[in-house]
Amino acid sequence: MHRVFMAIAAASIVVLLTITLFLFTEGVPIFNKVSVQAFVFGKFWYPTAEPPDFGIFSLLAASVLVTLLSAALAVPLGVMTAVYLAEIAHARVREIVKPVIELLAALPSVVIGFFGMVVAAPFLQNTFGIATGLNLCNAAVMLAFMSIPTICSISEDAIYSVPKSLREASLALGANHWETIVRVVLPAAVSGISTAVILGMSRAIGETMVVLMVAGGAAMLPGSFFDPVRPMPASIAAEMAEAPFRGDHYHALFATGIVLFLFTLAFNLVADLVAHKYRQVGEGSL
Repeated sequence: MHRVFMAIAAASIVVLLTITLFLFTEGVPIFNKVSVQAFVFGKFWYPTAEPPDFGIFSLLAASVLVTLLSAALAVPLGVMTAVYLAEIAHARVREIVKPVIELLAALPSVVIGFFGMVVAAPFLQNTFGIATGLNLCNAAVMLAFMSIPTICSISEDAIYSVPKSLREASLALGANHWETIVRVVLPAAVSGISTAVILGMSRAIGETMVVLMVAGGAAMLPGSFFDPVRPMPASIAAEMAEAPFRGDHYHALFATGIVLFLFTLAFNLVADLVAHKYRQVGEGSL
């Protein structure tokens, strides 16, 4: 069994390395035509023009802004909902609400994209008097809507698994229920909560269908939250079918995938470092 599990783990690593090698093999050739600095920080993305412009800074900025705004919405709402279900809600309420939240996590992204196009976009357009409801704000809200169920479900499990003895000890020392939640339960569950945030936001970073449908598709730097944008996954999905095989446009899209891969890797590394830091703090405080 040890060898079987070792082979399975090794196969996973080999697959990941193979995908990474293929991504870099197909993306690096574009840097023979344009420098890395011009590619990453170039403001214009016109891959079919003569001469073409391969600057993805507007795409990168859109991905960063959509991720940060969706995280600002999803993380507090997801964690607070998890705290309510695990520590405050009645058992009967928890039995009803948690399956509903897990069902929301199973919604296909295309359904959420349709909701953003048909419901959220007209609402934003009529409420704020803007030219289009397909914009940065709409994309961030839809991605937050996708991430909240994952964050909430995993965080609730982490909080609920904190030993009951820790709560009883805190209450016995004179702390009230709220102080016990903030100073004992959450520090003890911070590792699981961090995992929930990483999984939820990783889904948002790499999501393609939702941002393709509701972000507006404009490859430009946004001036406000209500401007249309085109994140990197949306650009890759929209243009890959039209790019000539092994042409400059084709290699530029794969290079965009490399940047997206590195962006996601950096996010996961930072989140893991933060989780490790606060896990140590939480263990020390306990």
